[in-house]
Amino acid sequence: MCAILSQTFFTAFARAAVAQRLWAGEEFWFFSLGAILWLITFFGLPRPIVVYVFGHELTHALWVWLMGGRVSRFRVGRDGGHVVTNKANFWIALAPYFFPLYSILAIAIYGALSLFVNMQPYGRWLYAVVGATWAFHFTFTCWMIPKNQTDLSDQGTFFSLVVIYLMNLLLLTVMLILASTQITFAGFASDLLVNLGSFARWLVDLFGDPRGTW
Repeated sequence: MCAILSQTFFTAFARAAVAQRLWAGEEFWFFSLGAILWLITFFGLPRPIVVYVFGHELTHALWVWLMGGRVSRFRVGRDGGHVVTNKANFWIALAPYFFPLYSILAIAIYGALSLFVNMQPYGRWLYAVVGATWAFHFTFTCWMIPKNQTDLSDQGTFFSLVVIYLMNLLLLTVMLILASTQITFAGFASDLLVNLGSFARWLVDLFGDPRGTW
């Protein structure tokens, strides 16, 4: 699943970058600007640990509520945090590693303001903010994963990494489709099915004829 989705994503990205000049668009440059500014901050300045921990625990809480659960305690500090709930599953445990809370909040605030104010002139800054907040999510996720997080080990580390990778790649896929006028959800799904078929044929060639000839 990871290999097929990765192949489809990078093929679509390369097509958009070369044939459709995605790299020349305003959206791409402002998103990249936001991401680069955050990378400079992450590697060159003191890291805002409390901001990350707050978002991490709040994401747990939001997914508990989405799953119909209840949060009875919410704690955040520089040394870590936790939530106490009456419901737990792997979606709740892994949500902070694939759900970019601050990017979602930025898009939600922009959408809410658009109901009352013409926000179109500020669209480029939305891309910059999403770039910075998504890079915030990505860098802290990569930084936290090797630190023996119980969120991952309790669900099975390999399974958790597969879910985190797939969900983050799905998010990037949605962002790519929305940013490119030439790539559509239907077209991407069609490419995905083609790659799935190619992978299935490769398995047949590798392991033998399914009718019994090896």
